[in-house]
Amino acid sequence: MRRPPARTLPALAMALLAPLALSGCGLLGGEEADLQVYSARHYDLEEAFEEFTAETGLTVEFLYGDDAELLERLKAEGEDTPADLFMTVDAGMLWNAGEQGVLEPVESPVLEEAVPQDLRDPDGEWYGLAMRARTVVYDPDAVDPADLDAEDTYAGLGDPRWKGRICMRDETASYTQSLVASLIDLHGRERAQEIVESWVANDVQIMSNDVELLEAIDAGGCEVGISNHYYLARLLDEDPDFGVELYWASQDGAGTHVNISGAGVVAGSPSSAEAQQLLEWLATDGQSAFVDGNHELPVNPAVEPEPLVAGFGSFSRMPVDASAYGSLNAEAVEVLDAAGYR
Repeated sequence: MRRPPARTLPALAMALLAPLALSGCGLLGGEEADLQVYSARHYDLEEAFEEFTAETGLTVEFLYGDDAELLERLKAEGEDTPADLFMTVDAGMLWNAGEQGVLEPVESPVLEEAVPQDLRDPDGEWYGLAMRARTVVYDPDAVDPADLDAEDTYAGLGDPRWKGRICMRDETASYTQSLVASLIDLHGRERAQEIVESWVANDVQIMSNDVELLEAIDAGGCEVGISNHYYLARLLDEDPDFGVELYWASQDGAGTHVNISGAGVVAGSPSSAEAQQLLEWLATDGQSAFVDGNHELPVNPAVEPEPLVAGFGSFSRMPVDASAYGSLNAEAVEVLDAAGYR
């Protein structure tokens, strides 16, 4: 059921594809796998997909790249793409892929039961497979969690009490942009602008990645920040005495901001039935194998988080609005730029 040999692509399309060509795992030679996945998820996937192959007999190969680059590649390849599944790490990008017409609807009672409504496309074009909570982290020797605003923790970091004590992720990160997009959706652009400006007024230190941010808190370079929960879990897994703790944001208000990693079947895939089978497996029998290695949260409410993450405690999450994260992304970038967040 593999795709027939690709026709010659136009020169422009080939130029777009070239930068990612060396990122593939077996796509460019050797025996072709049953399923080809274009993935912006740069975590250890082999164990989960080896389990899928062992259970189903279907082999899986990957092409890795930046989510925006992979989306452009899919558009350039069109009906000649070898991809069967597009996997990315941001709800806004999943929404954008649907808007760009590169995904096809999947009707699946299995997926509808396994994936909560706000974590999947209403038309079935994509499904969330793992959740990542973007919440507050802090130095327990320097911060009393009672001083954090339990109603609106993100906005509360703009309080002058935190001046010179905050570190956050850089403005180019999709995590930052989706968080600000969610604030625009929740509060309106004017209030979101005020929140970001209050962070800047507090002399926020900007970090290039979440690990650097967490290590800065541990080293005393700052005292409080915002990070994806699983980065802290990774560091605690390596060193249980790592000196940073997690605070579930906005539990007396809108809830903790959550984003998703998810996937959709590529439009025109001749292996769409097998691609759907893989999606269903990842959301059910394969949930733990897919999320536990990276300490993410399962989307399937019937699946328990792995023990270290479960140790963070339960929390109320902000509903995910992928269309808002995607459609408001440009506004979020404008808000960050106007506030001098850099």
